[in-house]
Amino acid sequence: MWNAGIAGIGSYVPEKVLTNSDLERMVDTSDEWIRTRTGISERHICSENMSTSDMAVEAAAMALKNAAVDAADVDMIIVASVTPDMPFPATACLVQDRLGAVNASAFDLEAGCSGFIYALTVGSQFIISGAYRNVLVIGADALSKVTDWEDRSTCVLFGDGAGAALLQRVPSGYGLLSFKLGAVGSGGEYLKIPAGGSKLPASADTVAGRDHFIKMEGNEVFKFAVRIMGEAALTVVEEAGLTTNDIDCLIPHQANIRIIDAAARRLGLSQEKVFINVQRYGNTSAASIPLALKEAVDSGRVAPGSIIIMVGFGAGLTWGAVALRWKE
Repeated sequence: MWNAGIAGIGSYVPEKVLTNSDLERMVDTSDEWIRTRTGISERHICSENMSTSDMAVEAAAMALKNAAVDAADVDMIIVASVTPDMPFPATACLVQDRLGAVNASAFDLEAGCSGFIYALTVGSQFIISGAYRNVLVIGADALSKVTDWEDRSTCVLFGDGAGAALLQRVPSGYGLLSFKLGAVGSGGEYLKIPAGGSKLPASADTVAGRDHFIKMEGNEVFKFAVRIMGEAALTVVEEAGLTTNDIDCLIPHQANIRIIDAAARRLGLSQEKVFINVQRYGNTSAASIPLALKEAVDSGRVAPGSIIIMVGFGAGLTWGAVALRWKE
């Protein structure tokens, strides 16, 4: 018997760094205000000519290299993103072409900042069923392209990046042990980009109204996140037949330090068991969790046999969590 596990991971962030001090010169805010409320000190921002697929390709190529897998052997590519290069074709198809993954099926998945957890869970089913041997899962977002840099309540939060994982068969007892996905569609109004779709197509009025930028009711999203992060994490721990004492590393969506701290308290975890890098990247949406996973592995916080809980929430409102035992 086999399970689905991560055989290689990769990540990418743009070179340009935007600090809180930089933002002080752009909007009415301060470094102290941003840090105390979010934990963020800086974030990476795409250049004018860089797109989501550019970052996704870099992260994916690294994951394939780390897994020692040729692009031609990839069976499927899933890109989780809310900032595709264009409405269609899928960003995954653009990534497939540039990687040379000529034998892979490819599609995009949209679940907001929960996207990587959703994509990881979906991709794992093709491994577990035996249908595919190599599934490439990518979380990538260029939120700076849809951020209103005149809105001080949101522009301090977001950054750009990509993370990728190559899924393969692993022995039973390793890899994905349990998962839980969910959505509360009634909260969709709390976090959205109003225009650009079929409901409100692009027009002079939507551009003038700044309706192509992120709109967020921060208090409502915060309340949802504080509740659901802890609940979702506990659910996958229990469904995997584990206890919170078994957790070696919690890798939460890196949106806000206060939300992360609340989830850790709900699980009764010490700070040593929680991986945090929100201070350097901000909220990178679907890239957030794989970026953190890559750094956790590189820093030795995750080792063979480690029990990892990854949990996130996002626009939709969506949420998701997975428990896995690290095999790489």
